Amino acid sequence: MCGIVGYIGPRDCVPIIMEGLAQVEYRGYDSAGIAVVTKKGNLEVHKKKGKLRDLRDVLPKRLTGKPGIGHTRWATHGVPSDANAHPHTNTAQTVAVVHNGIVENANELRAKLEAEGIVFTSETDTEVLAHLIGRARAAGHDLQDAVRLVLSEVEGAYGLAIVDATQPDRIIAARKGSPVVIGVGEKEMFIASDVSALIRHTKQVVHLDDGELAVLRADGFETMALDATPIQKKLFAVTWNVDDLDKGGFEHFMRKEIHEQPLAIERALRGRFEERFATTHLGGVNLSAREVLDIRRVKVLGCGSAYYAGIAGAQLIESMTRIPADAEPASEFRYRNPVIERDVLYVAVSQSGETADTIAAVQEVKRKGGLVMCVVNVVGSTMSREAEGIYMHAGPEVSVASTKVFTSMIVSLGLLGLHLGRIKDLGPAEGERIINGFKRLPDDIRRILESEPEIAAIARKFADTSSMFFIGRNAGYPIALEGAQKLKEISYIHAEAYPASELKHGPLALVSPEFPVVAILPDDPLLKKNLSTVQEVRARRGPVIGITQSSTAADEGLLDHEIRVPKNEPEFDPLLCNIPLQLFAYHLAVARGCDVDQPRNLAKSVTVE
Repeated sequence: MCGIVGYIGPRDCVPIIMEGLAQVEYRGYDSAGIAVVTKKGNLEVHKKKGKLRDLRDVLPKRLTGKPGIGHTRWATHGVPSDANAHPHTNTAQTVAVVHNGIVENANELRAKLEAEGIVFTSETDTEVLAHLIGRARAAGHDLQDAVRLVLSEVEGAYGLAIVDATQPDRIIAARKGSPVVIGVGEKEMFIASDVSALIRHTKQVVHLDDGELAVLRADGFETMALDATPIQKKLFAVTWNVDDLDKGGFEHFMRKEIHEQPLAIERALRGRFEERFATTHLGGVNLSAREVLDIRRVKVLGCGSAYYAGIAGAQLIESMTRIPADAEPASEFRYRNPVIERDVLYVAVSQSGETADTIAAVQEVKRKGGLVMCVVNVVGSTMSREAEGIYMHAGPEVSVASTKVFTSMIVSLGLLGLHLGRIKDLGPAEGERIINGFKRLPDDIRRILESEPEIAAIARKFADTSSMFFIGRNAGYPIALEGAQKLKEISYIHAEAYPASELKHGPLALVSPEFPVVAILPDDPLLKKNLSTVQEVRARRGPVIGITQSSTAADEGLLDHEIRVPKNEPEFDPLLCNIPLQLFAYHLAVARGCDVDQPRNLAKSVTVE
């Protein structure tokens, strides 16, 4: 979850690394640091608790050199502090290490080093690696062999970049469980934990796989296994543009990404409809009709917002295919020792394609011979290499709180549902109706975005609230889950989501004039039942904010505040109800003075368990 950037080549590395760290700061932002081999051949390290700007303020203007590595940290071992910030060095101050992941046997290794007289200056597990590599270098091993020897002792997960002032012609990178991407330039090489740090300099990248090590020199790179066996890697072309990583005039990336949703959906739909057969063409879904007919159940796996999108997507798939479908947190899936059935299609969902728990779930299904595919946003990511599937084409999402990718996940799962449904149970007329609904989504969302000022005004009224409920029934429930998640993530207001039918089975005890309720009220067959729940809230004098598609609730005087969304096809109405919740959470958080792009304690890509 930390951010890693490195550079080796003819240019001064400092501005390149600092620029790259700015692009991956969302991966970790409680401290930052940089290590540079100077022209005099010394290793100079600067690190600072806080945001990247705090590091920038303390960097000497004279600092230049090459090669170098940098890091933004998301704390695992040790509190955020200057001492615990990366890079970490050996006692001789010749080796510097930046690390994403967790060394699980760090205490054991630390005890051995302390017994040898090594004095530690931080609480981190990463410092163990720096001292071990330094010890191996002192024993006469060159840098890559030293790293290989050390990693043979290490248990846990890591994405690593290492420099040594006594071997300044190389950077060593290694991966196990945490992403490492190599950028290939013209007589210069880059390394990062995320392609977003590289695209200002190159569009040619290589993704390391678990158990691989890379030696980067200015004129090229070589990759090998930890036993030194050479490995040939495939180059991937990055399709994102530099402009995608700018705020584009918006105050925050989150708001920009909310407004990008119509374009993201248009990209997701482009070229994917086979109008003649009222179905979809999904390049990564290579199931034959016979294989689809053999599917008896679908299970979607994801974490956080991807899990909530999975619940919504599973409901779409089931409604279109009449195949039982459900979703499960990927983080819990493999620990119940699941029975992997031959007639079940497992669908893993992740924005980054690097979510550790979801990748592990995919590997568990594959290990047991199950049928698995993925829905991801990042081309060439680990998950996309583990399993075929659907690319969302949402473009980079920088804000930690997911918005456009949550929507794109549901759309992608809906496309899969239509594809399977037209083989299983869905007639061509229904297929045409659903395709027309897909096509209307971008303009429907644009209409919702036009009402942002009204939504913002409502949100500001609740800036001093301490708790909220979000309620919805059936397809509205995962939207309520995501709405509560967004509010918690960026405003730090306690929020919980419940099926509206469950409110009277306990949670209603908390409702009061100081406890607002956000109700998802699509104009569907359950509207009257939802309104009955709203009446129960009003009877306890609880304020109600209603996301509606008709005037029924307002006409009956049941809402304190109403946010109206357009009517699409029933399958997509709940998705449209989510857009106002994103804007509501955003403007409420802004009113509270919160950092909406980098909420406390969170990171964008969760690459550790």
